[in-house]
Amino acid sequence: MADMFDYLTWRGDLSFSQVPPGPVDSLIFTTLCYIDFGDIIPRIPGPTIGLEEAVAAFLQDPQCNKKVRVEADLELLAAVTATDRFRNTRLSFYRNVFIPEEDTQFAAMAWHLDDGSVFLSFRGTDYTLVGWKEDFNMSFLDSIPAQRLARQYVLDFAAAYTCPIHLGGHSKGGNLAIYAAAKCPEWLQKRIVLVWNHDGPGFKEQVLQDPGYQRMIPKLRTFVPQSSIFGMMLEHEEPHTIIKSRQIGLLQHDPYTWEVCGNGFVEVEELTADSRFIDRTFKVWLAGMTTAERNEFFDTVFELLMTENAYYPWDVLRPQNVRAYFQNLITDTNTRRIIATELAHLLQSAKSVQKLP
Repeated sequence: MADMFDYLTWRGDLSFSQVPPGPVDSLIFTTLCYIDFGDIIPRIPGPTIGLEEAVAAFLQDPQCNKKVRVEADLELLAAVTATDRFRNTRLSFYRNVFIPEEDTQFAAMAWHLDDGSVFLSFRGTDYTLVGWKEDFNMSFLDSIPAQRLARQYVLDFAAAYTCPIHLGGHSKGGNLAIYAAAKCPEWLQKRIVLVWNHDGPGFKEQVLQDPGYQRMIPKLRTFVPQSSIFGMMLEHEEPHTIIKSRQIGLLQHDPYTWEVCGNGFVEVEELTADSRFIDRTFKVWLAGMTTAERNEFFDTVFELLMTENAYYPWDVLRPQNVRAYFQNLITDTNTRRIIATELAHLLQSAKSVQKLP
């Protein structure tokens, strides 16, 4: 059961000039984008910092273990810095935007490779309720703030450089990479080598019909684990590759669980029955709601959850917050009605999907 770390051991001695970026390289770039580099990486196009220098500065921070998504991120940083393949990359244009009152969570960074190209990686959903809410907003908004920021990020970078560009992201980051590419002008799309989407959700039909998205389809590379839930949300037109994870269910979303073979992933033929069931249930449920009803439901749910004591998803389960939720549901009849109605519709959708062949 090889993974990203085994890939670095096997391929780490070959530069990007010798072997161009592939699926596992992309996953590494996008996984490391979850790290909060603060002011270490230059925030404007132009100046760069070497990976080794950036990592050394990051590890000197006594709070660095609190600026990663999971502990394995620190191990991955050490592993890539030890390889010839990644050691000589340079980093630039770090952008990190977090505006809770506007449901906005966005981050991206540029990796300058020794083959003369640049990989722009977009951060996926972080561990804040704001980040999660922005994801659900995709189901009823034509675009979310992070998508518009992703497009502007690519435009700003392209204005400063003339090199070939790769785009990629994990989770919401994959969606942002595709959206940015689809919404770029055609002259810029020609400079994009490939767009890598690692278990990122799809789009509303409006985006799929956009000529820019249609032009980019041949350059899109989408990967989802066999029990994918996040990556199957909303709609896709680009083909996707189903890959094997050593975990089960929702835990397969974690990129560290994806199995690697050579310079790619271990592929499987189809999604699991559970993944197909959940995907069809949510699509039936959402299809039965108007845009206004989706907006009202998700706004109501997150307004209920996002108390002053709930910042992260796990805060929702704290006893004091659970008591507050029940108290609000008891006293606020409108909130109770909205949530109860749509949860009943969700159950009905699941029952209808069970009857389908």
